[in-house]
Parts: sequence; structure tokens; C-alpha cells
Amino acid sequence: MKAIQITHSRSLFMTSLSILVIFTLLSACSKKVNFNTSTVVPAAEGVVKIKKDSNKNNSVDIKIKNLADPERLEYPKSVYVVWMVTEENGIKNIGQLISSKSMFSSQLEGSLKTTTPFAPRRIFITAEDNSDISMPGSYVILETKSF
Repeated sequence: MKAIQITHSRSLFMTSLSILVIFTLLSACSKKVNFNTSTVVPAAEGVVKIKKDSNKNNSVDIKIKNLADPERLEYPKSVYVVWMVTEENGIKNIGQLISSKSMFSSQLEGSLKTTTPFAPRRIFITAEDNSDISMPGSYVILETKSF
């Protein structure tokens, strides 16, 4: 009976150790970068999470809170567009920030989840008249430091 308990304890320990190693490896592969304080929308706060997926692509997850409606900016626009600066491929439009208000708050929030083969070095968000553009305008709302 004692031999079974020791074997079970050893098995439980090895399983726990394996889970800890896997969790450490997965968290080591991801980056979390905050956006700098905006001079255009000072209350806006956001974070970018980037991690490699199983195909060696970069999964990008952006969450912003306390946004201003783009139509209420000093220079009214229609949408927020997210841009990624890459080391080898220049600046890429990676999508439109999806805006919404939560049920319990009137504050505008934004998010974008996407996957890209490019390695990001910096992320920034501009206010634009439409989202299907290939070069950013000069109205930068939020940006990260280089990473």
C-alpha cells in the first residue's frame, strides 16, 4: 500500500512539474507592451499582447479603454486603424480597432485580435477617414515604445 502511495505522489509531482514547465515556456514566449499616454486622448489606456503561435506567426491582441469617439476628436475622423512597424517589411495596416461601449459604462473601449507573419517592433493607432488605406495619416492617437 505504501509503495502505491509513493508512486502516486511521484506521479502527481511529475505532472505538476510538467504543467509548471509548460506554463513557464508559454509565458516566456509572449510580450505585453503598454501604450504611451496619448496627447490627443490623454485618458486612453491600452496594452498589446504578442505571442508566437504554433505556426510561428505572431498573434496580436490589443485592448484599449477610455477612448474618445473618433467623430468627436479635434479633427473628426471615422475609424481607428492599427499599424505595426516591422523591422524588415516597413509599416503594415493590421486592421481597424473595433469600438464598443460596455453594458455598465459609457466609456468607449476598443480591441483588435489578429495574426501576422511579420515580427512587430512597434504598434501605433491613427484616426482615419476609412480603414482600407495602405499608409497611415499623421493623426496618431496611441503608440508603444519600440520593443
